[in-house]
Amino acid sequence: MVHSMTAFARCERAGAYGTLSWELRSVNHRYLEPHLRLPDNFRDLEGPVREALRQGLSRGKVECTLRFTEAGSGRTLQIDRARAAQLVAVAEEVAGLIRQPAPINPLEVLAWPGVLVGDATDPQALNVAALELFGEALAQLREGRAREGQDLARLLEDRLQAILLEVATLREQIPQMLGLQRQKILDRFSELKLELDSQRLEQELVLLAQKSDVAEELDRLSTHVAEVRRVLKAGGAVGRRLDFLMQELNREANTLGSKAFDPRSTQAAVNLKVLIEQMREQVQNIE
Repeated sequence: MVHSMTAFARCERAGAYGTLSWELRSVNHRYLEPHLRLPDNFRDLEGPVREALRQGLSRGKVECTLRFTEAGSGRTLQIDRARAAQLVAVAEEVAGLIRQPAPINPLEVLAWPGVLVGDATDPQALNVAALELFGEALAQLREGRAREGQDLARLLEDRLQAILLEVATLREQIPQMLGLQRQKILDRFSELKLELDSQRLEQELVLLAQKSDVAEELDRLSTHVAEVRRVLKAGGAVGRRLDFLMQELNREANTLGSKAFDPRSTQAAVNLKVLIEQMREQVQNIE
């Protein structure tokens, strides 16, 4: 199955300790690039969260935000006296270096992280709960990426079918195009009232056929389409492979355009480039 790199997930869990919530947002990126926003008392989760992301995702820029709201009822505030004493001692030492220092504001001391705490909550149990909830959010994110990946695969299939139709149509029209070019050469000889030299005419037609031979390009386009379908069917982390195939398809369309000798072949090359560019834009979002 093909996965998109764009998705959003949100999970929340309430307990006696309070309320935990995770928000995960992912967008396309060349590699896996996690960005974590964790409260100070959850910093120990950074390693396990990054590892879970590496195990669950291959590519994408992923923003992970954890929010924690402590339960309010029945809880009393406490002071971490050792931490507060350290903070005051450092502040007094700095004050000694200043000529007219301002007095230490007790509210500023209380606002320092870790000084003011509530009733003791087992931090290990809280971390376990947060990590379990992250697993649920990550699973939800993967499901969203899978759903969007299916939609992207369908869009790509529609354009692959359109490419094959363009190729088949152009292949059928080439003999008629060559016939028209042959007639143009005959008409030119007639207008100039030149004696028709069958050998010269044959040379002109051979040169035209060589310049307008696009059978190889049409065959390669069909082969690349078949390979794109095979990659999509195989699934997994196929974004880079698909991006390479888009480059190959575009190269063949460019060569086709350079060999165009009829308005219909020119238009076919333009149509192919438009379809390939549309696919390339969608492929940028595939994991």
